[in-house]
Amino acid sequence: MTRFKIGVADTAFARVDMALIAIKEIEKSVTGINFIRYTVPGIKDLPVAVKKLLEEKKCDIAIAFGMPGPTAIDKQCAHEASLGLIWAQLMTNKHVIEVFVHEDEVADEEKLYRIAENRARKHAQNVLKLLFKPEQLTKEAGTGKRQGVPNIGPIRQRR
Repeated sequence: MTRFKIGVADTAFARVDMALIAIKEIEKSVTGINFIRYTVPGIKDLPVAVKKLLEEKKCDIAIAFGMPGPTAIDKQCAHEASLGLIWAQLMTNKHVIEVFVHEDEVADEEKLYRIAENRARKHAQNVLKLLFKPEQLTKEAGTGKRQGVPNIGPIRQRR
């Protein structure tokens, strides 16, 4: 069996350890995965962390976790980090699953935690689908699936 390496990048700025949640979720489903975790101070540091994981540590795929704050500058920084993660994908020709939970998605901290936990788990499952069952994602195309919040479903059912 091929031993996959999954790069996990996260930040000290985040208020939930989504990386650990995702690692545990993957470990529940698959054995023999090698995780390499790289924690950086803030969200704009994620692109270089991911690029290093993919190139220097030879990870097959990466997942990046961030928790931008509620201010306009936080949202701008999240957008810039997202662009950097896209560039990292294009430069390495490998998938980077971006998992951002914005602090102002909900006001209640317990609900925010549940969103972060759900999003981390579901994106961890997406990583497994990309590695082991990409055809499953094709079956899910157009179904309105969401991570962290309830699925909204398709506009029209498939024919």
